[in-house]
Amino acid sequence: MIQTLRNSALVKVLALVALTLLLCIPLAEIGSLIRERGQSQAEAAQELASTHAGAQTVAGPFLVLPWVEQWTETERNSKGEVTGQSQRTKARTAIVFPERLKIDGRMTPEERYRGIFRVLFYKLDATLDGRFAALGPAPRPTERGGTVTLGTPRLAFSVSDVRGIEGLPDATLGGAPLRFQQGIPGLGQAGALQGIHAPLSGEALHALTSGQAMDFRLALKLVGQEQLSIVPAAEDTEAHLQSPWPHPSFGGRFLASERTVGDTGFDARWRVSALVSTARAQLLRQWAAEATTPAAADVACAGGDSACMAAATAAPAATTAPARADLREVDSFDVALAQPVNVYFMAHRAAKYGALFIGLVLMASFMFELFRQLRLHPVQYGLVGLSVALFFLLLVALSEKLPFWQAYALSACASVLLLMAYFSAVLRGWRRGVGLGAFVAVLYGALYGLLASENNALLLGALLTFGMLALLMLVTRNVDWYALSEGRARPAEAAAATGTTLSN
Repeated sequence: MIQTLRNSALVKVLALVALTLLLCIPLAEIGSLIRERGQSQAEAAQELASTHAGAQTVAGPFLVLPWVEQWTETERNSKGEVTGQSQRTKARTAIVFPERLKIDGRMTPEERYRGIFRVLFYKLDATLDGRFAALGPAPRPTERGGTVTLGTPRLAFSVSDVRGIEGLPDATLGGAPLRFQQGIPGLGQAGALQGIHAPLSGEALHALTSGQAMDFRLALKLVGQEQLSIVPAAEDTEAHLQSPWPHPSFGGRFLASERTVGDTGFDARWRVSALVSTARAQLLRQWAAEATTPAAADVACAGGDSACMAAATAAPAATTAPARADLREVDSFDVALAQPVNVYFMAHRAAKYGALFIGLVLMASFMFELFRQLRLHPVQYGLVGLSVALFFLLLVALSEKLPFWQAYALSACASVLLLMAYFSAVLRGWRRGVGLGAFVAVLYGALYGLLASENNALLLGALLTFGMLALLMLVTRNVDWYALSEGRARPAEAAAATGTTLSN
């Protein structure tokens, strides 16, 4: 009875299923290691973002026009009697967006390293041309008897990470050169951290105060990590970006109206008008929420002949802590220099098929055992399964040093050669070893096809599984499993009986 169970095909199959499930333990550990390495890569990117520059979002240029309103207010007691007079002031800022903005830039990819991890950056070399419409009359006081004192107008440019600005941007407004300084006064904490400004003087100031339309030009060099976002804050915003990087990823609220992607890079164009974008109102709300002075502070915007007011009275800083403005929350159009192959993502996807691959290799070994009347020990099956599991560990280790396809090819070749040598000895014939090794090589080739064709991965995976099952069913369609098990048991029982007779 025990000997019959030992040679039963059903018992063998159940044992192989249990062994496959047991081998899922090292597969799970390898998958956990892959996730940890991927997390370490993300941490390396965050460290470089904190020490160098992160993804960039830019808005502008725009004009910042500050003014202060002063008036005298009569003070009265509880009986309504006049007790005196006091001077009141209210600080306000007007934001003037351009009526036209044209951006022409080139993104040059750069690689930086943190340990063994590679992080992709870009250097943007851009020229921004545009025009500010003629402004209307000076602001009027809102309080009775009030007077308005104009502050120094500024040309400002907002960027999410000012550390990425290389050198001193070259700018002209109305034909007059400007010199930039840190921060954007009048826009609260966000202006102090997320931008630069240039005070207007000379010809530029004269053109502004005399109500003339002004052309501007800004030459900018900006470093960022992977993604560039542009806020369409002008009445009409046009952008043209080029790069030798052949793997762009377009996103944001507005996709490129024209784009060409090839092996030599990409060329993309956008055109967004204020009719379809609420970016200007979003910027004003953020800047108004950032005002921290106890006095009231209003933020207004103007563009061309139209003006929009986003008044926000700031609460005292002692009672309310305002949320920090984030340019990434404003409508924008984006382009990112995407990594074509993330080795940890690809290795993690490959490891998901680990249990299936182990099961298929053990199934093929079992077919050889049955049809060639061989006997394989569970330890031998376990070693074969472990060799397949270690393929995925070898893959992620080599992919950190080599391109993914080379790491995959080397790992697959090493695994196939090892199994060929092992099967040749275990199955007692080099032809059998080569045959099983070729089967494993086909499996690895199919897996690479699954990884390379991300859009069709589910379809190819389903076809592979169905094909393997169909092949197994067709090959074994005429097999009498009961007779096969009995046929293996009888020789063993006969040998045992012969041994007993001889001993007697």
